[in-house]
Amino acid sequence: MALPPNGHHAKMLVLQIVMIVALVLSSTAYGAGNFRDEFEPTFGDHRVQMSGPGTRDLSLSLDKFSGSGFRSKKEYKYGRIDMQMKLVPGNAAGTVTTLYLSSDQSTGVHDEIDFEFLGNVSGQPYTVHTNVFSEGQGNREQQFHLWFDPSLNFHTYSIVWNPRLIMFMVDETPLRVFRNYENHGITFFPKKQYQRIYASLWNADDWATQGGLVKTDWSKAPFVANYRNFNIDTSANGSWKNHDLDANSRRRLRWVQKNYMIYNYCSDWKRFSQAFPPECKHSKFN
Repeated sequence: MALPPNGHHAKMLVLQIVMIVALVLSSTAYGAGNFRDEFEPTFGDHRVQMSGPGTRDLSLSLDKFSGSGFRSKKEYKYGRIDMQMKLVPGNAAGTVTTLYLSSDQSTGVHDEIDFEFLGNVSGQPYTVHTNVFSEGQGNREQQFHLWFDPSLNFHTYSIVWNPRLIMFMVDETPLRVFRNYENHGITFFPKKQYQRIYASLWNADDWATQGGLVKTDWSKAPFVANYRNFNIDTSANGSWKNHDLDANSRRRLRWVQKNYMIYNYCSDWKRFSQAFPPECKHSKFN
């Protein structure tokens, strides 16, 4: 954990206590969902395993023949999704574990909201890759490291999607907020299409770890990622409808982005040498 600047030790201590409380709450607040009722396998056959009381546990595995995945049986437009996940342990280089929302990709103008977890060699941190697509256009990536090892225990990963914003959270700590700036004439925001919830574990060693320099070590296969205790809230009176940053979560967001953000498309001058995407001039005010 990065050391706080002089004069801010007390404030940082309070922030750390709040984060610990959020972690404890996140491990117990969800868990009503039944995977067999709400989800269906998309690929991988026997590599998708549902188990536990009420089939509230699910594992995905990856071997040299195939990865695996599942998706929600229903489509959603706005809501909050929480999923507890424990990522591939040990040498996970080349693997990608995902949790995301997507509309029908065959249309060529799909919407998508991505959580992707890029594995690394043993002892090196996972990269949390986030992205947003609207009507087939993406290129809105932000990447982070985490302040814990996500392969040791379950942690809660959440996506809040309402007409005003998309928020990515880990154990109630916001990593990223992507806002709808249509009142500023910016039309890039997924708001027209219904989306399903997807999750997968697959091999991407051509790009996932250090730009593809480190390949998957198949002697460590099968690789396994675990999911449990999901919650899907699309209720008309759900708190997701008005979810936004308060003073405390804004401080936590700034702490994460200062200490753990490793890539922000709105700072990539080489990639956007002609002009940054229009929302970049507003996003710093999150």
